[in-house]
Amino acid sequence: MRKVNCLGLPNCLLLSNGTVEVAVTTDVGPRVVRYGFAGAPNVLGECPEASVRTEWGEWRPWGGHRLWAAPEAMPRSYAPDDAPVEAAGAGERGVRLVPPPERQTGLQKELTVELDAGGSGVTLTHRLTNLGAWRVEVAAWALTIMRGGGEALVPQEPYGPHPEHLLPARPLVLWPYTDLTDPRLRLGRKLIRLRADAARPEPNKLGVANKQGWAAYVIDGTLFVKRFGHEEGAAYPDLGCNNEIFTAGSFIEVESLSRLTPLEPGESFEHVERWTLHKDFAPGDADEDVEAAVRAALGQRGGA
Repeated sequence: MRKVNCLGLPNCLLLSNGTVEVAVTTDVGPRVVRYGFAGAPNVLGECPEASVRTEWGEWRPWGGHRLWAAPEAMPRSYAPDDAPVEAAGAGERGVRLVPPPERQTGLQKELTVELDAGGSGVTLTHRLTNLGAWRVEVAAWALTIMRGGGEALVPQEPYGPHPEHLLPARPLVLWPYTDLTDPRLRLGRKLIRLRADAARPEPNKLGVANKQGWAAYVIDGTLFVKRFGHEEGAAYPDLGCNNEIFTAGSFIEVESLSRLTPLEPGESFEHVERWTLHKDFAPGDADEDVEAAVRAALGQRGGA
């Protein structure tokens, strides 16, 4: 672990195992601000100039990966997180980030980032604690801003013919601004695909109950995969979503969500993601080929 400057933030910590690099910042957040192969470009998005003004003050996305609490609301979701973050070692190649508690919501957020000894794997543990005076029900919302110009991939549920399969299998959640005719969006038999396009600033978003356990992003021949769980029968935010994708212009996010969890004062829960990177990803454009190539990558240890 060594100190570096990322996004103009001078107090960032870089973890490296020789294959990949992960950087977190202690200036704001918590945020993961870099993830990439050693010496290669960052696969995470960088937007230090962006900001959102709310009645609670200015909130800045900065870029990279962050932890929110769902469901989304204004200004609750946009509580300013620009104070310094405490950092402590976690295992041999990890760091635990603890920002000040959110004064407005009573939530304490924590993010632990642990890099594998070899290969490209990273484990992210998101923790929410209720420090307020009354019970709340929230979901951990893990949002990853990706570098613009690529394409997000969400797996469809396995195809099954009629009349052998009579019950629904793949809920698709739409927002009032979702546009299914958007050329950035492709709904295929194997995949839902959403492309970032700097020339199209209008937002678009979809959510799903993703039981396949992964979502991905492809940029310049590099495949980023995040893996996360789905609990059958559990209640999830946003009409049952544990996976959402959002884009506006070059900005694009790949997001996972935990189940909705009631927290009494003093209680906590965790949501875990597993990240890997995979080189030389060039399966062509057909849905079947792309989906098969992602699944092949998921079977490779370390993903390098």
